[in-house]
Amino acid sequence: MTTPTFESFTAQSQDEGFDEIIVREWDANLKLDTHTHPFDVSAYVARGEYWLTMGAEVKHLKAGDFFRLARDVPHAELYGSEGATVWVARAN
Repeated sequence: MTTPTFESFTAQSQDEGFDEIIVREWDANLKLDTHTHPFDVSAYVARGEYWLTMGAEVKHLKAGDFFRLARDVPHAELYGSEGATVWVARAN
């Protein structure tokens, strides 16, 4: 798979029904305790790394990884020593 551009990520996300596309910059070593979102998420890690915890499952996400998260799923986030840039598509 080729590395997406923000424009191609946006176009693909909109084709899939996501209506809000944003770029999130996360600080180094930031920890977000368990929370939920009232929207579905499709995302691409453009820079850095982090750990996404859902119950007993921990996903180590690195630059180049895509992931999805359904609305109202409890999860926690821990960002790596360089922080992270994540392209996020939301479907309300």
